[in-house]
Amino acid sequence: MKIRVVSSKEEIKSLEPSEKLIHLAFRPSNTDIFSLMQTCPDVKAIHIPASYIKTISDSTRMLLDMKGIELLEGDVWGHRKDINEYYEIKPEIFDRMMELKKEGLSESDLLKKLGKEGLSSDLLKFLLKGKAKK
Repeated sequence: MKIRVVSSKEEIKSLEPSEKLIHLAFRPSNTDIFSLMQTCPDVKAIHIPASYIKTISDSTRMLLDMKGIELLEGDVWGHRKDINEYYEIKPEIFDRMMELKKEGLSESDLLKKLGKEGLSSDLLKFLLKGKAKK
């Protein structure tokens, strides 16, 4: 699975409408998020660093909630945008997720074990729900 990394508001208009999971590596305004929703009508989640997510207004959060778009806190560690515009979640993580689910671990234990993979807990919860595939 791939997460489209967007480094600036100027990139939003060049996104493919089919993008489902987007990481914003800049501090987005309400207008930027609205523009993103228009450009990518099928977006399921917007992933934003912790320091930026705190600045998202309540009205924007409400709009995202009404549209069924999840706002996820986290970063894409070690990603180099100059090499690839997508951050890839390795298939091994999904395999590990399935193994741990079969073992009957609680969600919190599962998140602890998978958290060692370098993904944020919000992103892992989203992936566990299976919303990214829809």
